[in-house]
Amino acid sequence: MIKHKLTESLNSILPIALIVLVLSLTVTPISSGDMLLFLSGVALLVFGMSLFNMGAEMSMLQLGSKIGSSIASSGKVWLMAFVSFVIGIIITISEPDLIILANQVSGITNEILILTVSLGVGIFLMIALLRIVFGVNLGIILMVFYITAFTISIFLPPAFRPLSFDSGGVTTGPMTVPFIMSLGAGVSSARVSKSGRDDSFGITALCSIGPIIAVLILGFWVNVSGDYEIPQAPEQITKTTGALPLYAESFVEHAESVAFALLPIIAFTVLFQLVTRAFSMTQIIRIFIGVVYTFIGLAIFLTGAAVGFVPTGTTIGSELAGIWDGWLLVPIGMLLGFFIVKAEPAVYVLNKLVEEMTAGAISGKLTGLGLSVGVASALALSCIRILTGISIMWILIPGYILALTLCFIVPKIFVGISFDSGGVASGTMMSGFVLPLAIGACTTLHGGDTSHVMTDAFGCVAFVAMAPIIAIQLFGLVYTIKSRRRARSFVAKSESFVEYARPRSNAPRHKEENA
Repeated sequence: MIKHKLTESLNSILPIALIVLVLSLTVTPISSGDMLLFLSGVALLVFGMSLFNMGAEMSMLQLGSKIGSSIASSGKVWLMAFVSFVIGIIITISEPDLIILANQVSGITNEILILTVSLGVGIFLMIALLRIVFGVNLGIILMVFYITAFTISIFLPPAFRPLSFDSGGVTTGPMTVPFIMSLGAGVSSARVSKSGRDDSFGITALCSIGPIIAVLILGFWVNVSGDYEIPQAPEQITKTTGALPLYAESFVEHAESVAFALLPIIAFTVLFQLVTRAFSMTQIIRIFIGVVYTFIGLAIFLTGAAVGFVPTGTTIGSELAGIWDGWLLVPIGMLLGFFIVKAEPAVYVLNKLVEEMTAGAISGKLTGLGLSVGVASALALSCIRILTGISIMWILIPGYILALTLCFIVPKIFVGISFDSGGVASGTMMSGFVLPLAIGACTTLHGGDTSHVMTDAFGCVAFVAMAPIIAIQLFGLVYTIKSRRRARSFVAKSESFVEYARPRSNAPRHKEENA
């Protein structure tokens, strides 16, 4: 199992490492000490992500599925609402992508931002599960809440808009997605209907809207405008032994925060078991072993990201911004986007799922290509926005108008899959490498002035979360057109066959009678 997880993690991180190596050997040379820190960070990210994913499968998936089926079978709507609200909060607190994002935000303490996002996920996870129970149309709910989010954003300073939409993208990460999807599967399995399969999708989509609205509301009380504190690269090192103290110090710091984040999950698991006796002793032991794996893996992962990836991304972004007046950022951003989304393990699952749901009418390879092109375009737009300073709303509003319009044209199942795919595409490398790169580029382009970072650099994760929504729904539209054409072709062939089989005349019969 660990071998399989190591392979998945390596496939996810290796493309970024290769791109950084090529850049460091060509247009953005970095020191040997920084390269040593980066390569060490790559190793830590691969190993940490492997342990984390294995632990999440052993603990979060099992716990989520059992809780979902238990609260659904109870038949008590109030219990489902309360449990899903609490679960949404405690599971989001330990989300690694959110922690990485919070570490890069100036003007808001990590605790306030993480708690705000967690409340948003808790409320909207409750809404998502209640939607399954009552069979409410997903497209209508998505339209209502996105219109609400854009309306609130009108009354807020520009700096809060990119941050809020980025929060929605990073929330649905490796910790949150497995748990809430297994929770939703447990609930939807108890609801027997023709739309049960369609309703099993869309939970991640709604849980992405919650943080957007929550952070927007936070903007009425908190100000993030002004100078931005750039993440500082560690001191110059030349030997492996010089990197060890840096990583050791960072590991202790992140281990403490991870332990604090996981304590509510452990407490809830114990309470759930005492009340329901849902797990056997063997299962309880397996779950807690999974929690230990999750703790160690997450601490290692965050250490590698903080020491090796974030400073390197900031440095490379600063170097790229000084070449061709910064326009080299656009092709590099497209290259990063194309390979990052191909490397995300969950994208392979999504491609296979779409292929199965369309009975092969849309191949997984074609879907993967569409996602890669979509995310590459999204990062190109992000780089253009950094260079020109245009408002994020000029891109997000038309994009979501198109996405929400397609909701009422394509089959329901594509609506849920497409909005869920936004969380899949905006993975760890977006917040751990691409966002720091954008921050470094933005600072250099403005001559060291960091006041534009929150308005111009933030928002790239939001674009990446939006691109797959449009891409998958366009594939759904293609699938619908192909299905109608096949149906018309079948009808036409059937009519032709009937016409051919019908007797043309009675001439043969007359000949036999005359004979």
